[in-house]
Amino acid sequence: MAFARTCSVALVGVEGVVVEVQADLEPGVAAFTLVGLPDKSLTESRDRVRAAVVNSGGAWPSKKLTVGLSPASVPKAGSGFDLAVACAVLGAAERIDPRVLADIVMIGELGLDGRVRPVRGILPAVLAAADAGYEQVVVPECAAAEASLVPGVSVLGVRSLRQLIAVLTEEPVPDETPDEQGRPDPLLAGLRVPGTGAATGMHSIGATHHDHEHDLADVVAQISARTAVEVAAAGGHHLFLEGPPGAGKTMLAERLPAVLPRLTREASLEVTAVHSVAGLLPPGKPLIDVAPYCAPHHSATMQSLVGGGPGIARPGAVSLAHRGVLFLDEAPEFHSQTLDALRQPLESGHVVIARSAGVVRFPARFLMVLAANPCPCGRFSLRDSLCECPPSAIRRYQSRLSGPLLDRVDLRVEVDPVTRAQLTEPGARGESTATVADRVRQARERAAARLTGTPWRTNSEVPGRELRSRYHAAAGAMDDAERSLERGVLTARGIDRVLRVAWTVADLVGHDRPDATDVALALQLRTGVPRGVPMAIGALT
Repeated sequence: MAFARTCSVALVGVEGVVVEVQADLEPGVAAFTLVGLPDKSLTESRDRVRAAVVNSGGAWPSKKLTVGLSPASVPKAGSGFDLAVACAVLGAAERIDPRVLADIVMIGELGLDGRVRPVRGILPAVLAAADAGYEQVVVPECAAAEASLVPGVSVLGVRSLRQLIAVLTEEPVPDETPDEQGRPDPLLAGLRVPGTGAATGMHSIGATHHDHEHDLADVVAQISARTAVEVAAAGGHHLFLEGPPGAGKTMLAERLPAVLPRLTREASLEVTAVHSVAGLLPPGKPLIDVAPYCAPHHSATMQSLVGGGPGIARPGAVSLAHRGVLFLDEAPEFHSQTLDALRQPLESGHVVIARSAGVVRFPARFLMVLAANPCPCGRFSLRDSLCECPPSAIRRYQSRLSGPLLDRVDLRVEVDPVTRAQLTEPGARGESTATVADRVRQARERAAARLTGTPWRTNSEVPGRELRSRYHAAAGAMDDAERSLERGVLTARGIDRVLRVAWTVADLVGHDRPDATDVALALQLRTGVPRGVPMAIGALT
């Protein structure tokens, strides 16, 4: 009996399980049996592997071949096991020394000509291999940079099965014929999913700190909304912008990612892992180090927003916006059940999806921005009577955003229409993105220093019980907020969120703890009721 084994990784969400790929050859009628809960794409690997081995100059064994994937109770999906299956078969046939294969993790799809194609989820797969104690990983050549992000792992990038066989048998490594110049590399096709480009709003394009196309200085007037964007970025607070069409709600949301600080190394790996699994990792950019921005259309289904799909669940928009911005434009046009599905990830920072094929957990700690018109026609206002919508239509339109969802939104700002005088006034440009981003960075550093030794990094993550017991405002600063709680204007969750926002305002201004002015601004940003304090952060410093 001839036997060989090597390893690969099965992904369940963004978490990986190391799978032992075993190959056994026995005398008998030539047959190829694959066991271990494979899905359809993995079952088809029998034909891909056989053709790849033959076209790579190897001899396919004419015996009874059984390939087992262990542990057999874990569902396996995808074509990333092809490389490991081929090497295990060649090890059982003694083309490769089985002892060399035992401690190597192999990830990659095989073409019929023997070329190694990339698959989605390379980073979380290599992370799982490293956590399991493996030190050698073989991946497709074009995905080697992504795999190299994991420290302590030796990564070998190969372009074909022939090259891998030569490396493992210590033979001369053959040179692969390069593709024609000027044509896209066909091997890169495995890194992306069709229909998930930038035009869909489901992309990982984060803004850089000096993005001149999306500068806050382009937003005319809107002092309250600009302040709300700055506070949201500094503390990770959710934001609701309500105003007529053309007032600048989308402009403000698009400029928010550029205000956010660059991601830390840990956060970058989390974001990159999610986008790698989703097939949205841009080729040539293995590490996403800027805040992602995701803006799904209001016709998005619940599965596309929170994750799901047939078989093993895929990450949705809330996970693609992890550590970044989720912008829901025309929020009342989303289905009410779809919006209410956001309530759990808004609180927990992750989403758990249970399906018959398994339970997966995706990270989902995002900054949500809702934008809405005040009525169906968009012209409803207390200052004029341009709106022609009946009161019942206005109430029905505004009630599409449920109270429990809005209670989880820290900042609610009315965006007023821009007047002709404001639009044409010379020198009306506000502070630039670079100026605001610098204040946000300093505020985040103050918050991180205060929260040292805790699992939280931003004010929005601190639980209410910790706020009330450890992070107190100045004496008498919360009196107005407590009176609002007694009158029913604020809920218990709402007063906690006011205190969180007040801490963020204090961090932006440079106060050691929130005073009455900071709390008043936080109350105004949450309730919309003027409190007689300057709205611009620069006026408070």
